Amino acid sequence: MPRERLLRHGAGVLSDAELLAVILRTGVAGCPVVALGQQLLLRFGGLRGLFGADLAVLQRVPGLGAAKSCQLAAIMELSRRTLGEELGGGDVLDAPQRVKEYCALTLGHRRIEHCMALFLDNQHRLIASVELASGTLTQAAVYPREVVRQALSHHAAALILAHNHPSGSAEPSQADLTLTRHLKQALALVDVRLLDHMIVAADQVISLAERGQM
Repeated sequence: MPRERLLRHGAGVLSDAELLAVILRTGVAGCPVVALGQQLLLRFGGLRGLFGADLAVLQRVPGLGAAKSCQLAAIMELSRRTLGEELGGGDVLDAPQRVKEYCALTLGHRRIEHCMALFLDNQHRLIASVELASGTLTQAAVYPREVVRQALSHHAAALILAHNHPSGSAEPSQADLTLTRHLKQALALVDVRLLDHMIVAADQVISLAERGQM
């Protein structure tokens, strides 16, 4: 059984389906718990799709129900908060990969476009992660004045903007580059630095700062 293997050898030896079996604990009639885990991975296209699914969608899956769906949602949120704590403990510029992982974990599974800001203090530690806008499959309305207002309310010295492309391509559009330029100019007026604009598509994250497009 997966739980016994985990106790003897550690979690690293278990497959994704076996790890899900440890979380779910029981299967359903005619479907053992490991098989249920395999079915969930197939149905949602892997772990990211499963843990990013809406709670209402999960509850409609045979074998899950409210309790198991809440367990899956809680694990996803704990993972995101763990990364957030790490970003709050030191200069995010020293851990660019963790920033990308945080953005991918928060935005990579979204089916419509969402935009968020990571507000940072003067030592570039995370103060807060705030969703700024959500929109259609192709557009989210982000107003520079609202970002400035949020930055001032959080007493931020800098921020990182991030949004997802549900289309599957993380390549920046001309609209993305224009927004970055306008936002950088607006924030400079109140002495807040825009450090980066990250674009997420599933597991891929493109940093405009790394590309020299800021």
